[in-house]
Amino acid sequence: MEKQKSKLIRIIVSAVLYAAAIVLWKTLQLPDYAYLLIFLAVYAVIAWDVVWRAAVNISHGQVFDENFLMLIATVGAFVIGEYLEAVAVMLFYQVGELFQDYAVGRSRNSISSLLEIRPDKARIVQDGEEREVSPEDVVIGDTIVVKAGERIPLDGTIVSGESYLDTSALTGESVPRACRVGDSVLSGSINTAGVLYIKCDKLFYDSTVNKILDLVENVAGKKAKAENFITRFAKYYTPVVVGLALLLFLIPSFITSDWAEWGGRALNFLVVSCPCALVISVPMSFFGGLGAASKNGVLVKGSAYLEKLASVGTFVFDKTGTLTEGKFEVRGIYPAENADKVLALAAVCEGNSLHPIALSVMRRYGKKAEKGYVVTERAGRGMIAEKKGERVVCGNAKLLREENINFKEITDENTIVYVAHNGVFIGWIEIGDTIKSESKAVMSDIEKDGCDTVMLTGDNRRTAAIVAEKVGVKKYRAELLPADKVGAVESLMKESGKPLAFVGDGINDAPVLMRADVGISMGAIGSDSAIEASDIVLMHDDLRGIPLARRIAKKTMRIVLQNIIFALAVKAVILVLSALGVTGLWLAVFADVGVAVLAILNAMRALYIKDNVKS
Repeated sequence: MEKQKSKLIRIIVSAVLYAAAIVLWKTLQLPDYAYLLIFLAVYAVIAWDVVWRAAVNISHGQVFDENFLMLIATVGAFVIGEYLEAVAVMLFYQVGELFQDYAVGRSRNSISSLLEIRPDKARIVQDGEEREVSPEDVVIGDTIVVKAGERIPLDGTIVSGESYLDTSALTGESVPRACRVGDSVLSGSINTAGVLYIKCDKLFYDSTVNKILDLVENVAGKKAKAENFITRFAKYYTPVVVGLALLLFLIPSFITSDWAEWGGRALNFLVVSCPCALVISVPMSFFGGLGAASKNGVLVKGSAYLEKLASVGTFVFDKTGTLTEGKFEVRGIYPAENADKVLALAAVCEGNSLHPIALSVMRRYGKKAEKGYVVTERAGRGMIAEKKGERVVCGNAKLLREENINFKEITDENTIVYVAHNGVFIGWIEIGDTIKSESKAVMSDIEKDGCDTVMLTGDNRRTAAIVAEKVGVKKYRAELLPADKVGAVESLMKESGKPLAFVGDGINDAPVLMRADVGISMGAIGSDSAIEASDIVLMHDDLRGIPLARRIAKKTMRIVLQNIIFALAVKAVILVLSALGVTGLWLAVFADVGVAVLAILNAMRALYIKDNVKS
């Protein structure tokens, strides 16, 4: 901001001096060298930084950039006696640079505003006393105090106090969330009421707020193909046009002996050839798109993924925690006369698991499971607990068939957990999940956009079919083990021929998120695996962020294409006209700075989109 203000003041001062110099030019009869000195003085005020950057870049071997081109063009104008044009060209160029700085700042601020969630300090409790330390110095197990109005610096569990937390910086949710003893809290949230004592569960470097900051600060790290093309284009384009300008000056001059005429044409050619409209506007278009997404709670790890998202042909969804809430609860235990035994034995198997289904069983059981069992997990199927010849099997139908247990298979839309004791089937637990309210509308939006939708789940076929029908997914694959999902995604990628996006909850789906062309994580707040494995993070935990991000991506790509075509077309026309002597230095300046300004104005449209997931 200070840099922009300083440049604006310099431009205003230079413009006043330039106007005064023109008045002197028109009213006084002075020798040519006097006018040269006057306009050189004005030029020094407005152009010193361009001259300095050109000299520094040349000393580093970076000769062919816009600073070098502007320096040659304006110094050349002085040489052929075009003093007014020389200063005007540099003045107009600096106005364009100021506008570019402002536009880039607007785009960057749309993302960097998230950095406000960075905690500056932590108040730690030791030996009954409080002292302030850096969040980096807090270790796991330390107790910190967070007073009303303060931001929680590290992830942890409340050990004393209750309050309401403002989590809008993390999730976009404007309604404060109630919290009390035993609740987990995330760094970056603001304590709006009483005093909270929090036992830290993670180091600062592993905390939610730091994971988000790492993502935001490196958000432009992955460049899109269009950006890489422009970088390579500018690298070869600039020296080529300098060579052409030199030929345009030398060959006709030797033939006609009119060195001044062809020197002027060559200078015009150089000014027009500057590729800054492309070099600045194309990355700015992507940065604007990234900024628009971040303002709506969708963090994209780089422009490469924004570019891919615009061309995705298939969206694949995990079921639990993605299309559904992932908040399981026990809805029934059967047979009813044996319910206590079924629940107790299920608790033996599920007692140490963090799986949502296991947690729902333990909540219903309401006490600690019997100890002494050795529990073995069968991935994607269930658990087996053994103790002194006693064997408890708890899981899906596939697990019971593997164990050769005769049982009654239940066909229901809910998840069924079967329980067997010592080889005998004793009952089942019905566990229900709730479909997210926005799932059906989002599937409809995606398919209207011309994309296929697919659901993958480890649940039984009947449950999968019911959920698929309710949310409107056209295809589904059921009874998949975690490893099977990777194979299913690879198969779909071969069938599609277009980029594929996988949407998962980020906990059990990390391998699939990494394998897909675009990995989109749901429920990523507080989930390390989601932030690390996915390419796009939905901060609001809301599926509506997907079609919104898709619209932003497609709009961004349209703007990028418009800027490339517009800049190249205008430059090609003016370059030809400059070589033919039809245009002067003023039109050459417009083709350089003017086209850049217009392209950047167009690029800034990527920052804005009418709807968002909060509406």
